[in-house]
Amino acid sequence: MPQLRLALNQIDSTVGDLAGNAEAILRWTRHSAEQGAHLVAFPEMVLTGYPVEDLALRSSFVEASRAALRGLAARLAEEGFGGIPVVVGYLDRAGTAQPKYGQPAGAPRNAAAVLYGGEPVLTFSKHHLPNYGVFDEFRYFVPGDTLPVVRVHGVDVALAICEDLWQDGGRVPAARSAGAGLLVSINASPYERDKDDTRLDLVRKRAQEAGCTTAYLAMIGGQDELVFDGDSIVVDRDGEVVARAPQFAEGCVVLDLELPAAGESAHGRVVDDGLRVDHVVLSEEPLPAYEPELAGGYAERLDDDEEVYSALVVGLRAYAAKNGFRSVLIGLSGGIDSALVAALACDALGPENVYGVSMPSKYSSDHSRGDAAELARRTGLNFRTVPIEPMFDAYMESLGLTGLAEENLQSRLRGTTLMALSNQEGHIVLAPGNKSELAVGYSTLYGDSVGAYGPIKDVYKTSVFRLAEWRNRAAAERGQTPPIPENSISKPPSAELRPDQVDTDSLPDYPVLDAILELYVDRDTGADAIVAAGFDHELVTKTLRMVDTAEYKRRQYPPGTKISAKGFGKDRRLPITNLWRENV
Repeated sequence: MPQLRLALNQIDSTVGDLAGNAEAILRWTRHSAEQGAHLVAFPEMVLTGYPVEDLALRSSFVEASRAALRGLAARLAEEGFGGIPVVVGYLDRAGTAQPKYGQPAGAPRNAAAVLYGGEPVLTFSKHHLPNYGVFDEFRYFVPGDTLPVVRVHGVDVALAICEDLWQDGGRVPAARSAGAGLLVSINASPYERDKDDTRLDLVRKRAQEAGCTTAYLAMIGGQDELVFDGDSIVVDRDGEVVARAPQFAEGCVVLDLELPAAGESAHGRVVDDGLRVDHVVLSEEPLPAYEPELAGGYAERLDDDEEVYSALVVGLRAYAAKNGFRSVLIGLSGGIDSALVAALACDALGPENVYGVSMPSKYSSDHSRGDAAELARRTGLNFRTVPIEPMFDAYMESLGLTGLAEENLQSRLRGTTLMALSNQEGHIVLAPGNKSELAVGYSTLYGDSVGAYGPIKDVYKTSVFRLAEWRNRAAAERGQTPPIPENSISKPPSAELRPDQVDTDSLPDYPVLDAILELYVDRDTGADAIVAAGFDHELVTKTLRMVDTAEYKRRQYPPGTKISAKGFGKDRRLPITNLWRENV
């Protein structure tokens, strides 16, 4: 059987940085060539970054992407790599599409090209366009209608892009009909909890349907609220795993494959779903037989808590680095949320780039002040104390506030203090709110909600505790100092805006609250079904009402790393003005 050495480059890219992304592709192609690769692949839209959102509708950006692709092809040849086929995702447009209603302006395409001999020798576009969750690809792209097949050293390699594997039909059965010996899918599929298991099952299933070895190449890194976790996978035609890349790590998987010899070309033939085979022959003759040396390897999976924690670190690091921010500022209350955010920030950016501020009021307990200072000592972050009591007294003298207005004033003074320091010193503020609080509106606008990024925005409170415990346990196992004070984990959560206040004065116990929220927010379960699941009728009615009436607050909260199937933001889009209420 013919042999082929495949290089899957699981790399990060930045939206809009065409020059920087092209340099990364060139650098990793050089690395692949040094490993003796015969076919090199990069992720979906790696040249432009992903997702480009409304940049796809800007003709200047589309043309810049097309020009960058041509320039990259020429540079690869100049550097001596013109004889290696390189698969690169980019932004293209349909050349013959006429403007019409219901089609995105300019007919952009989520596309990929095979670069060879200094030029794109084969281009194609994603056939299945996702339009759920965070995806709006019907808004941005027109679908491709071909099955691209490239013959490399006597092997026919079918090509696909991300959703082409996630949906039934289309290029997967078409690859079988065209007699492909290898199916390579390039992807930029965002991370979600437990998605690695779903992804593996999917790739196994599609390989069996395609009847050939299947390579699933994934992106790594972060883009705004999205995180890409890598985990590229290669399975054989029977669904057995041949190689699997690490999670949350950039790198190149290189492996030797023995694949079926190509048969008669199916070029021009219409196969499954009306796809026309677009077949290009680059090298007809198989390689001389060689001893396989590279097996790709199998990276061990992270456990569930380490996986989520890693996603949060990668998301924060990418947001800061790609937007040119070098340091972050966090209000340290001594509580669990700000403690976890601080630990994440230290891991993402280094403690020397993390600045913590304790802002005690007359209601702040001694242990909370001490816990904030102890966190700073354990992590090595920069720490200072700015009491807000003098500011609070001045406002109260002028306004005479009482009740909730008085309580929220303290939070807003802390927000103002953080933003003033941010402006003065150049740090970005991290908001410490978790998903439980955001869901029910248990936060203060322009107070604890201020910031440029919310690292735990998509993390329920019960998971906050679990992640903090995991991080401390992981540190202890490595012989390091656990970053989060035990008292921050064990004490009852409190906003400390009035004497002896605890969260359960206003909210149910978090395990109960989070179970209700997961049903209502993440799964769109109605009130009657939630009650039928065993939850108290009155509690369900109260909780759902809090969720529904807090939409205006969530709309004003900063972006944050998405780790669930339905985070607040693009995943869950509800009108602010909305009088519909769930009734039992």
